[in-house]
Amino acid sequence: MALLNDNYLKLKAGYLFPEIARRVKVFCEANPEAAKRLIRCGIGDVTEPLPPAVVAALHKAVDEMAVRSSFKGYGPEQGYDWLRAAIAKNDFRDKGLDVADDEVFVSDGSKCDCGNILDVLGSKNKIAISDPVYPVYVDTNVMAGHTGEANEAGAYGKLVYLPCKPSNGFVPAPPKKHVDVIYLCSPNNPTGAVATREQLSAWVAYAREHKAIILFDAAYEAYISDPAIPHSIYEIPGARECAIEFRSFSKNGGFTGVRCAYTVVPKTLLAATRTGEMKPLHPLWNRRSATKFNGVSYIVQRAAEALYSDDGKAQVRALIEHYMGNAKILRTGAKKAGLKVYGGVNAPYIWVKCPAGVTSWQAFDKILGEANVVITPGSGFGSKGEGYFRISSFNSRANAEEVARRLQELKW
Repeated sequence: MALLNDNYLKLKAGYLFPEIARRVKVFCEANPEAAKRLIRCGIGDVTEPLPPAVVAALHKAVDEMAVRSSFKGYGPEQGYDWLRAAIAKNDFRDKGLDVADDEVFVSDGSKCDCGNILDVLGSKNKIAISDPVYPVYVDTNVMAGHTGEANEAGAYGKLVYLPCKPSNGFVPAPPKKHVDVIYLCSPNNPTGAVATREQLSAWVAYAREHKAIILFDAAYEAYISDPAIPHSIYEIPGARECAIEFRSFSKNGGFTGVRCAYTVVPKTLLAATRTGEMKPLHPLWNRRSATKFNGVSYIVQRAAEALYSDDGKAQVRALIEHYMGNAKILRTGAKKAGLKVYGGVNAPYIWVKCPAGVTSWQAFDKILGEANVVITPGSGFGSKGEGYFRISSFNSRANAEEVARRLQELKW
């Protein structure tokens, strides 16, 4: 008799974004005229075309694949040396950060890596997760059997939840109790909050004291404009001994449909065996990559490399300016609608407080039904997300302006 992985049965009914898609589909089928004016500001998917430097690199790489002498088959599972070198130099060493080429592992998405990293971490770790939080962090731990059952509020046993609220700027402080693995995301999805140098320093100090590991999701670091805000956990002294960093080309280079990201695993990062012996994670992650992954395609890696060219960097800056311009418009529109607004300054997400007495799914239904705009209900990110909703700035300028106008017309 074949047995299921019963941990999957602990998962709540549906992953947040498919559930949103289902509700939107039902609405559109019932309201075909309203469907024609639907604007999606829910899922954080980019909308603008790929940078020209990337398009040129893709065409060139395709042409290379059409010729026997330049054709590429299997590549290195960890990524081609030239891309790993470009990443380590441009994103870290040029900024004074100590990251070696072979500490960079190229992948098809930071979402994947945030889940896959659990392959090399033990099942007995006490795991701390922000609330609200990107659902992947929670669900992958549920799937791996690291949690208990969910309670009525959707919180899972064995996880340590770190409340994020206005009083702490939506950035949690280290807990008083011991934890082994900590998920941090800055700029934060969904709240748009950013962690200060002092806040990250406190976390690094905590991790070193407790021999814990920080899983630092920096997928949105390109959106940071405040020079005082760290772009990398490795800007904090000691972080190489306690942190893994995840980054993505999805939100800076528009690669959501192209798929390329990377994870940095320092060789100085250690974790304990069952007998208490400290061992490096780098060779284990390397072995995991070689065993379970065939690498990102040559064509896509050449496209990612183009983002580090002079033209590519300028075009990425233009994309970021476009989306952050949208964020400013949406923030202003939500404020003029009388709503309390957070985020959207160093991040592409606006985190909005629901009017008194309105739940996040009620806000979703009202905004969908009356404004024909798709947002994301905060409760989908955790119990502390209840009473909020997220607006994504990934859209055309015309759509951002229209959404801001429609929000101001809503009567709550």
